[in-house]
Amino acid sequence: MKGSAASAATWPAYLALLESGELDRRAQAARERLRACDLCPRYCRIDRLRTHRGAVCRTGARARVHGAGPHHGEERPLRGWNGSGTIFFSWCNLRCLYCQNWEISQRGEGRELDEEELAGLMLELQARGCHNINLVSPSHVVAQVIGAVAIAARRGLRLPIVYNTGGYDSPEALALLDGIVDIYMPDMKYGDERQARRLSRVRDYVAVNRAAVREMHRQVGDLVIGADGLARRGLLVRHLVLPGGAAGTEAVAAFLAREISADTYLNLMDQYRPCYRAWEAPPLDRPLTEAEHEAALAAVRRAGLWRLDPERARRHWRLAPEAVP
Repeated sequence: MKGSAASAATWPAYLALLESGELDRRAQAARERLRACDLCPRYCRIDRLRTHRGAVCRTGARARVHGAGPHHGEERPLRGWNGSGTIFFSWCNLRCLYCQNWEISQRGEGRELDEEELAGLMLELQARGCHNINLVSPSHVVAQVIGAVAIAARRGLRLPIVYNTGGYDSPEALALLDGIVDIYMPDMKYGDERQARRLSRVRDYVAVNRAAVREMHRQVGDLVIGADGLARRGLLVRHLVLPGGAAGTEAVAAFLAREISADTYLNLMDQYRPCYRAWEAPPLDRPLTEAEHEAALAAVRRAGLWRLDPERARRHWRLAPEAVP
């Protein structure tokens, strides 16, 4: 794919692909891959144009959407003053026992939309003044997303695309997204495969996740924030600290600092609370303690990462405002 080089001087990134006709070609190529789906690392090979039976994501030819609207709870460079234009996709390719949105991810609450309707949502969010299109849990609907972006771009969409993912993404999907996504926002949930298997029911999360983050960074680089405080392009990583060190924060931080970039923008999240089936996996049956989050912050500092989400950095490190990026 040639998206990165072609779109380097264009913002949002997909406008260069729209002009060349490549965006429509990507949409068609992505849809064809649904016939033996390899657009997530589960590699179900189900013909999703005909059925969703047998697909881990339980999603067929149309994406299921739980809701959409301006979101004022995202990181500051995304939410700005008018909010991030979030579209919450139902279902998921992971099975996290502690999912805080389990009604959406595991029950699939929402309604099915075709690509025209999905494009309409994007344009509506733009009309409402949102700063970006924030695709939440899109790993299993990459083809539908690309199709919708192609339609919306022809109708005047000019907002950057945020790919807000659980971090379990296939190289096939990321190749199709190259030059379409402006801001990648993956989770890095674990530093240990055993914990990933125990808590998210997937055998190879760490290996797949690290390969995906490497590719995301290759495509968009470190997070670039404009003079207005809004994210323009780049990588923003989220890591939820889990009780008992179950997330492997030290290993995640070391990987980012050594193999991605010491300038990686990291949101070290402290909002864990027991949800869904967390009672089955102690110590996730209790909230995170302040001491555990402080230990995670210390591990991040030792690794050499410094671009932490400002609000959490100030709260826990008590830094002066000018000391936080």
